Amino acid sequence: MNDSPGWAPPGPSPSDDSDAPEQRTQPQGAPADQAAPPPAGAGPAGEGPDGPAPALPDQPGADRPGAEQAVTGQTMTDRPVRDRPVWGAKWAERQPPAGPWAAQSGGAPAPPPAPPAAPPSGRPTGPPGPAGPVWYGGWGAGWTQPPPAARPGVIPLRPLGVGEIVSGAMATLRAHWRPVVGVSFVVALITQAATTAATGLWFRSASGLDALENDPNPTLREAADALGETLKSSAIPLAVGILGTLFTTAVLTVVVGRAVLGRQVSLGEAWRGARPRLLPLCGLLFLLPALAAAACAVGLAPGLLLIAAGADSEGAALALLGGLGSTAAAVWLWVRYSLAAPALMLEKQGVVAAMRRSAKLVRGAWWRVLGVQLLALLIAIVVSVILEIPTSAVGMAIGGDNAMDWLSGESVSVSWTFLIVIGVGGVIASTITLPISAGVTALLYVDQRIRREALDLELARAAGVPGYDT
Repeated sequence: MNDSPGWAPPGPSPSDDSDAPEQRTQPQGAPADQAAPPPAGAGPAGEGPDGPAPALPDQPGADRPGAEQAVTGQTMTDRPVRDRPVWGAKWAERQPPAGPWAAQSGGAPAPPPAPPAAPPSGRPTGPPGPAGPVWYGGWGAGWTQPPPAARPGVIPLRPLGVGEIVSGAMATLRAHWRPVVGVSFVVALITQAATTAATGLWFRSASGLDALENDPNPTLREAADALGETLKSSAIPLAVGILGTLFTTAVLTVVVGRAVLGRQVSLGEAWRGARPRLLPLCGLLFLLPALAAAACAVGLAPGLLLIAAGADSEGAALALLGGLGSTAAAVWLWVRYSLAAPALMLEKQGVVAAMRRSAKLVRGAWWRVLGVQLLALLIAIVVSVILEIPTSAVGMAIGGDNAMDWLSGESVSVSWTFLIVIGVGGVIASTITLPISAGVTALLYVDQRIRREALDLELARAAGVPGYDT
C-alpha cells in the first residue's frame, strides 16, 4: 500500500466496507472455516493454477451477485442495503471489446465469429462515395455517385438544363457548320430579299407615327391611321422572319437529330431527309401564322367596328384592350405550338397531328418553354445587332442624313443602295442567328421527350452506347 499523501487506490474509497473482501460474512449458523468449494483445477478460493485469476465479465467475480451467494450463502436481497456491493464498482470506465473469452474450466477459446454473408449477386459494390445526390450501390457498398449520363453527341442523354440547351445549339453550329450554315444562308437570303423588296416598293417613305409629331392634338382616327401604317410597315418583315425561322427549324431538326447521336451529316443528306416533308411543312407554315393573325383580328375587331361607326372614344378604348388580349393569345398559341415543326420532321406526322403533339409536350411546361424561347430570341437579337453594326455604318455613309432619319422612324425617302447594304447585313446576321433559334427549339423538343417519354434510352440504343443494347 502506498501511503504517500494524495494517492488513493482505484475503485471505491477505503471507507466503503461493503466491497472489502475481508469483511464478507459467512452464512448464519455455518462454521467459520466453511467456504464454497473451489473449482476443479484451481488453488485456494479466488486463485487459479498460476495465481489469482481476475474476475471476468462473463464469470462470477467478487463484485457479482453469483460470487457473493457462492461465498456467503446469502443473496443480495438478504443483506442490508449498506452492505450490498455496487454493481460494476471496480470495473474500468472503458472496457475492452467483446471477444472469445476462455471458459472457466480452462477449455479451448470460443471460435471466431463467422464472416458476413456475401452481397447479392448482380449488385455493384465498392467503397463509400462522396456525399451529394447519391444512390445505394449494394449491401455493404455504401452510398455512391450515379454514373455520368452517356454523351455520344452534342448533349448528354438526360433531362437538360437551360444552359445545356443553348450550348448544345452552339455546339451543333460548330460541329456541323457546313449543312447548318448552308441551309440558314439560303433561307436568310430569300427572306431578306423579300423584306428588302417590300420595303423599297411600299414602305421606303412611309410616315407611320412620325405624322403625329406635326399635330400636337391628333384625333383618335388620325392616331389609328398612324398606328395602322406602322403596323403595316413592320408586319411584312415580321411575318417573313417568322416563316423563315419555322422553315429553318424544320430543316435543321434533321441535322440536330444526327448531332445528338454523334453522327456526321452533309448538306445533301439534310436536304434528302427534309424534302419528303416539305408539303406538310408548308401547311404548318401557313396554319400557325394564320392562327396568330386570327387571334389578333378577333381581339381588335370590336374596337375597330365602333370606330368605323363613329364612336371613336369607346372604340379606341375597346381596341386597346382587345389588342392586349389578342397579343397575349397569340403568344400563348406561339408557345403551345412551337414544337410542332420538330415533331413534323422527326416523327413523320401530319400538320394537325404535329400540332397536337406539340401541345401535349408543352402541357405543364408552358412557362419553361416560353423562358427558353425568349432567351434564344434575346441571344439572336444581341448577335444580330452586333453583326449589323459594320453594314449599318456603311449604309449611313452612303445614304447620308436621310439614312439616319429613316432609321430613326422619320418620314424620309432612302435609296435602293442603302436598302441593299442593310439587307446584306441582315443576311449575314440571319445566317448566324437562325441556327441558334432553330437549334434551341429542336433541343427543347428532345428535352421534353426525354422528360416525359424517356427518349434518352432510345437515343442511347440508337447511338450504340454500351449497356443499352437490350
